[in-house]
Amino acid sequence: MEKLIIIIISFLFFTFLNNFLIKKKILLNYSGSVHQKFSGLTTVPLTGGIFIFFSILYFYFYEIENIIYLFSLLFILGLAADFKIIASPKKRFLIQAVLLFLIVYISDLRIYPTRIYIIDLFISNNLFSYFFSTFCLLILINGSNFIDGLNGLLVGYYFLISLIFFQLNFNNFLEIENSNLLFFSMTLFILFIFNFFNKSFMGDTGAYILGFFYGYLLIKIYVEHQIFSPFFVILLFWYPCFENLFSILRKFKLKRSPIEPDNNHLHQLIFFYLKKKYKIKNIFANNYGSLIILLYNLIIFGFGIQNISNTQYQIILLILNLFIYCAIYFKLFAYKYNLKI
Repeated sequence: MEKLIIIIISFLFFTFLNNFLIKKKILLNYSGSVHQKFSGLTTVPLTGGIFIFFSILYFYFYEIENIIYLFSLLFILGLAADFKIIASPKKRFLIQAVLLFLIVYISDLRIYPTRIYIIDLFISNNLFSYFFSTFCLLILINGSNFIDGLNGLLVGYYFLISLIFFQLNFNNFLEIENSNLLFFSMTLFILFIFNFFNKSFMGDTGAYILGFFYGYLLIKIYVEHQIFSPFFVILLFWYPCFENLFSILRKFKLKRSPIEPDNNHLHQLIFFYLKKKYKIKNIFANNYGSLIILLYNLIIFGFGIQNISNTQYQIILLILNLFIYCAIYFKLFAYKYNLKI
């Protein structure tokens, strides 16, 4: 009951903070960047990440106690990005890499075994193992930032992962405090509603915090218990990670910087297709696109949880995902630019 009261009071304050920032024109989503223009909104505060950060501190303090200062620095880095204090993507990436490596080293966060012989051979070396874990978290965090382009997509995606946690807890695969998981999931769902109806956006802060926290938590659970295939973990994070990796390859092909934003991510192509094909308003194309992607991932997670320890099964699902992603992407890309494929 106490936690529920705290959540209610926190969201009342959250609403007040949003209105205050809009009135003062502080920490709003639109800064004139090209990749922001497709939404066309100028008065949505980037406060979702702030609320998520303090929620994690409240519900999961003991899980991150040994890295609390570095976790806080990652939060500050996100705020600096949202306030445009650190505008350079390269500088943010380098700072991310340093912070994540320190977190991985202090936590001894090594992803082992991966059940891939050649990778396990390399990461048997501690230093290489730390770099590998850092690389994985970097891909996840920046991929989370990439998918944060439609209403509810980022926070909704991690809410789906929370639902998987519930199922794993129910089947006694995990040992997560149920009340904390319940109330934190409630927090994410309420933020999803705020985000979905343009009352709050996650911003870089939200992407950094959500991507890191869920990645850190799932890696720790896997290493400590090894009750499921590591490819089940990859399946849960497949969308932001592949969005990042695919974007890097695509931009290299076009001879562009892989860390500079653009308007050709999958969710943006879906937005454009819905808007042009069905001639609907931006807000509807935005929301429908988000719901389509979330529904697809819910189905994939539903299949994945059926056999969490079977590596071959998880790999087949991953390959299927990548094939479907690429097929849809190239189809929508051709539609946007009137190309024949």
